[in-house]
Parts: sequence; structure tokens; C-alpha cells
Amino acid sequence: MHAPAGRSLALLTDLYQLTMAAGYRREGLADREAVFCQYFRKAPFGGAFAIAAGLGTALEWLAELRFREDDLEYLASLEGAGGAPLFDTAFLDYLGELRFSCDVDAVAEGSVVFAHEPLLRVRGPLLQCQIVETALLNIVNFQTLVATKAARVCSAAGDEPVLEFGLRRAQGIDGGLSASRAAYVGGCAATSNVLAGKLHGIPVRGTHGHSWVLAFGDERDAFEAFARAMPHNCVLLVDTFDTPEGVRNAIEVGVSMREDGARLAGIRLDSGDLAGLSVEARALLDEAGLHDTAIVASNDLDEDSIAALKQRGAKVGIWGVGTSIASSGGQSALGGVYKLTQLRDASGEWQARAKRSEDPDKSTLPGMLQVRRYTVGDRLDADLIYDESDPPRASWSGVTLESGNAERGRTFEGTHRDLLQTVVAGGQIVASAEALDAARKRCRSELAMLPDELARGRSGSVAPVWLEEGVRRRQLALLP
Repeated sequence: MHAPAGRSLALLTDLYQLTMAAGYRREGLADREAVFCQYFRKAPFGGAFAIAAGLGTALEWLAELRFREDDLEYLASLEGAGGAPLFDTAFLDYLGELRFSCDVDAVAEGSVVFAHEPLLRVRGPLLQCQIVETALLNIVNFQTLVATKAARVCSAAGDEPVLEFGLRRAQGIDGGLSASRAAYVGGCAATSNVLAGKLHGIPVRGTHGHSWVLAFGDERDAFEAFARAMPHNCVLLVDTFDTPEGVRNAIEVGVSMREDGARLAGIRLDSGDLAGLSVEARALLDEAGLHDTAIVASNDLDEDSIAALKQRGAKVGIWGVGTSIASSGGQSALGGVYKLTQLRDASGEWQARAKRSEDPDKSTLPGMLQVRRYTVGDRLDADLIYDESDPPRASWSGVTLESGNAERGRTFEGTHRDLLQTVVAGGQIVASAEALDAARKRCRSELAMLPDELARGRSGSVAPVWLEEGVRRRQLALLP
């Protein structure tokens, strides 16, 4: 996460995190060991899964967590009722000396995850666990949402690459950078966002806009000029005036480029009947011998419109998707939460914590929660949420989270692994920085492990997530 020059991001939080922190310190609870888990309550976009993303950015934020002098001066200026200082000097001095010392376990970026499964687990002093809540939710919620949208779009596109170019429609500068990062994790092949390319090592791609053609007035002249300027990156936008005529002009330029030893990389369709125009364009390009000239399609595309175009036989080789990925079209936010699941009492004994709600989705799970993933061959069989203090045996009992159906004595013949792995120990980052390419590859391989009805998010598909019976029993005991 990149802070503005000379500025700290420690105050990237809600005020109530700091008022609670001040209260914990006053009541002698600041150093009481606690466990918090971060998860989402419902899979986005009407699907059954999400793609975990944002961990790398979150670790960058944690590594730089310091309250600087100007942060403390600002907090000292805040007033409560009657003009009294909101925070006392002793608390501000405490923040000035604070160094993050918690343990963090997390699901690897690019992993397929389901509702109610912890994506992050933070263990350490209660005050520290509390003040990192807002930033972790901000970072992980947004990037997980965008990565999931990108995965859905890329799944619809199949083997044809998807380029993300939503920067101009993204929610601000950091929103654009985070979206480009997450979209790459979710499967996009490249981005138009040059700063994201520099900061995150994402391949960058781009063509030209309608303004290029309009600046020349004559489309053929504009195409020839762009071919001279970008002989090794020549993709021509052909719909400024008349698309079929634009395709013909592009072909003439492409043939000329070929004679000069260069190549017309592609043409872009950005309006009209993309299916029909792509079929016509492909025939014209092939007739001219430009078989390796790709057809790029754009124009407010998403997973549904891409699927519909493919069903109609569109001859598109590359899909350009902007708004629906960068702004997570169809869902404005991921319902991610961060909840206290256990706390040591004054004698040092762990006490489970769970929230009660009339809405079952808002009731929380207690314990040192972990997720065990069972696979059979190359297919995901089930996930089991359990408490690390009471690990499951080969045969276990539990209930499905979505249906509540009990299944006792279930035995798995395949292999398993625990999803939450330590990334921060005692405040120090212990997991080596992972390249985004590795997260992107993980996303692709884990999507391939899903049953077809889950991967496509079909109506009525149920995530294969089970709650171990001991966790369920302790939750019920805590809920009056």
C-alpha cells in the first residue's frame, strides 16, 4: 500500500477503533490476548464462492503501522463534549510507542473461499487486534470483490484473454490501483493502468482512442500514422465513423505493414452488434491473409454479455473489460466482517466469544477457527471450519453451514490441507512476498477444482462448507 509522500496511513481507521482502544487501555484490557477472524457472510454476485485477494497490500500496511508525530497531533486536536480533549495525553503517548506484535494467519491470495470461512485470523493484544480491523476490511473486502468479479468474467471468456482497463471508472486513485491488482489475481491478462503495471509488475496493454482518429479527420490517415508510431503495438479502433469501413481501412494498413515486415496486432470493436461485426470482421481479415490479427471487443462488457456473445458465435479473440471489473458491477461491496472469537480472562484462560443475532448469517462462530480443505483427486470435496484446539479426526461430525443438515461420522478418503497459514509472527512478516503471478496461477487452478455448478454460480448451488460439531456445540452454548 502506497501512502502519499511523507504521510502515514496509521489513521486509516474508524474513530470508534481508537475510542475502544483508549477504553481498553483505561480498563486494563489492552494487553489481554484476543483472537479476531475476518470473513464474509455471503458470496458476491449471486455465486457460491469468492477469490481471496488483498493480503499482500494488507501486509504492507501492517509493516508500516506507526503513529507519527503529526498523527498524534491531529488526535490531540479532537474534542469531545464541552470542548474536552477526546484522548488523554497518556493514551497518545502509548500510541506513539505502539509497535504491532500480533500473529496473523491468512488464506493465500488467489484461493477459492466460501462464506463464513476465515480469510484472516489475528491473534495478539486486544487493543492491537482492534485497531487494525478497519484497514484490513477495507483492503481485503474490496480486492476480494474485484478478484471475484474478474474470475467470473475470465471464466465466461474461456481461453480468450481479458484485459482490464477500468481505471477511468474506478473509485479514485487507490481504488483504481487496488482494482487492477485484484483483477490480475482474478485472472485478467493485463491492465491499461500504467502505474499499476509499474508498482505491481502487471503486464500493460493499450491501443488508441476515438480522439486519435478525430484528430486526423481521415480514418485511413489516422491508422497509417498510428502504424508508423506504434509498429509493434498496433491495434486499431475501427468504429469511429462506420465499423465495416473502418475494418477495411485497417486491413489496407495491415497489408501495408506486412509488406514492410511489421504486423497489425489487432482491431478493436467498441460499439454496435459485437457478435455480428466480429464475424464480418474475421471473414474480411482472413480473406486478406491477416489470420493472426486479433479482434478485440469492448463496450461495457461483463460475464453475462460475454457469455451471450460467445453463444451467438462472436469471433472475438481478446475481451476488454473496464467498468464492471474495476467497480465490481452488480455488487457495490463485499459483506466482510471482523469478529472477536475468543479472549483470555484475567486468569489467562481462553474464553470463547460469539455474537447472537436474529439473522442466522450474523451470528458468529467462537474459537481459534481454522479451515481444512478436503480434496479427492483433482476435485474439491468439502471445507470444514474447526477449532484448532480440537482438530478433527479422519471421521468427524458436523452440519452444513448453508442447509444446516447434519452429517455424522463422515470420513474422507482424499487429502486435506489447512487454508490459514502464518504470515505474521510477533508483528514480523514471516511469509516471503509472493508474486502476483503465483496468486493468479493459484486462482486458475483452484477454480478448475470446483464442481461445475459451483464454478458457474448456478442458481441453487450450495457451497460445500461444514461446521465441525464441537464448534457448533460451543456456539449454541454461548447464544442464549
